[in-house]
Amino acid sequence: MTRLPAQRSTVALKFLMAVTGLIMVGYLLLHMYGNLKVFAGQEAFDDYSHHLRTLFQPYLPFGGLLWIIRVVLLLSIVGHAYAAVTLWRRNRKAAGFVGGKRYHSPRGSRGIQRSYASFTLRWGGVVIVLFVIYHLLHLTGNQIHPGGASDSPYERVVNGFEIWWVVLSYTIALLAVGLHLWHGVWSALTTLGANHSGTRVGSRLTPLSWIVAGVITIGFLIPPWAILLGIVD
Repeated sequence: MTRLPAQRSTVALKFLMAVTGLIMVGYLLLHMYGNLKVFAGQEAFDDYSHHLRTLFQPYLPFGGLLWIIRVVLLLSIVGHAYAAVTLWRRNRKAAGFVGGKRYHSPRGSRGIQRSYASFTLRWGGVVIVLFVIYHLLHLTGNQIHPGGASDSPYERVVNGFEIWWVVLSYTIALLAVGLHLWHGVWSALTTLGANHSGTRVGSRLTPLSWIVAGVITIGFLIPPWAILLGIVD
């Protein structure tokens, strides 16, 4: 039997996926907190955005901390995606995937039973990656500016979210994030040994995964919808 190097073993890949996933969850919580500052007004939001770029000066250059965070996030995304694709391919091979048939079951409309992880997480991940690219070009890089370009982070946010289709696309992407988190948080903590239940229903991690997914999804959706409805202008 061929032995895989430790860094390529299934256990190691699951651990990598869990740790990188939790790093991204932590970032999302902090990012969500920052987005909610839009309710404090333009001056407070722009000051907060500027302050992020001056943290730990002169020990770090202007924007140094943000670049460290970006590098960590990029490495986490790449590691997470690599682990996910590799594990999916191994599971597919082990399940005897032949000619588009897998998990034969009368419960599926085509006689195939699809697991939540194999369908929602995979395509949800694609939606999230595309959204992140657009999000960075819009609100971080300022290369895309629906509603009008501006040097003010606050105005970029407000100008963009005054457009209904921007809010709609943002909502769809955040719902994909929420579904991803619902399964991902539970799976990550289970991989790290925090689950002591034999079933998902009886696991204490199930309500925790719902809470984390709900808080992040709703927290991110409050600002755009408040802007679209005229509560923030």
